[in-house]
Amino acid sequence: MLKSFRFLLFPFSLLYGAIILLRNYLFDKKILKSASFNFPLICVGNIAIGGTGKTPMTEYLIELLQTKYEVATLSRGYKRKTKGFAIANAQTTALEIGDEPMQFHEKFPKVTVAVGEERFEAIPQILHDRPETEVIILDDAFQHRSVNAGLNILLTEYNNLYTRDFMVPAGDLRDVKFSSKRANIIIVTKCPEKIDEEEKLSIEKELNLLPKQKLFFSKIVYDVPYHIFNKTKYPMSDRTDLLLITGIANPKPMKSFLAEHVHSFDMLNYPDHHIFSSTDLKDILKHFDKINSTGKIILTTEKDAVRLQKFEKELAELPIYALPVKLHLMFNEELLFNKQIVDFVAQFKTNI
Repeated sequence: MLKSFRFLLFPFSLLYGAIILLRNYLFDKKILKSASFNFPLICVGNIAIGGTGKTPMTEYLIELLQTKYEVATLSRGYKRKTKGFAIANAQTTALEIGDEPMQFHEKFPKVTVAVGEERFEAIPQILHDRPETEVIILDDAFQHRSVNAGLNILLTEYNNLYTRDFMVPAGDLRDVKFSSKRANIIIVTKCPEKIDEEEKLSIEKELNLLPKQKLFFSKIVYDVPYHIFNKTKYPMSDRTDLLLITGIANPKPMKSFLAEHVHSFDMLNYPDHHIFSSTDLKDILKHFDKINSTGKIILTTEKDAVRLQKFEKELAELPIYALPVKLHLMFNEELLFNKQIVDFVAQFKTNI
């Protein structure tokens, strides 16, 4: 029903697409200016709204590079309560920098985590404030053409490839499909456990890559949940009963995982990047109390966990855990992907 309704909005999608085409044309003809930096910039993004797995991809890159280089991340800081440029510190909260940057800051405390709406202004500010920085990962920046990144990684979800989608509001695309040609690497994310070689080749043919582009496939892997305050781990089992709290774009993969790995779960689903209120807290506690199980827990995403931490007084003594999500590259191509990333930074630094 909803999809049928969105299709009625197709004329508005044509108008929006025309505006985006004009904007891209102005950038291509250098009428609108893009800033280039003599510095390794890796852009992670998509051309669709919703969750394609940008956060796990950014974390994968951080883990890969942080042992070799001084890494910084730069995000817009979506739905934060502040404006302008900021670098996370020991006192920073999710309200100040946004949930995803806060997640990066908590998981990778040695990495510089910065936010700023104007990326072409924020990059020089990072290099000024943290001159030891050797590579910057631009989170969700593919459509922001004010900055030219040296390496562009475009993500597209297996169940909603951009080739099969429409512009908003009829579809989920926020940029035209042809913009995918600006990517150096395209990753099909959230794939099922197994994809055969025939389907892999079919998708590669459908995406119609340029010779310069590399295609990879990835799936979601869930790690052991940890308590959002004391960080103790909780191995779930088929005897686990839980209340799932989500405020993310696409909770379906998590629901499918839990359906196979726990005894039962109830769910409270909030909008993406939801800022939890005291009323929400009361609702969560009320639903948790209704679960009739001695081993019950509250489970949430890592992004939601950083937004729930402001209720530490009320939640610290409860069994409330975050479920980590990792990106796993398929077809034994992890080393090939890693080499392309590391070689980019190393070669770029050699040429500085």
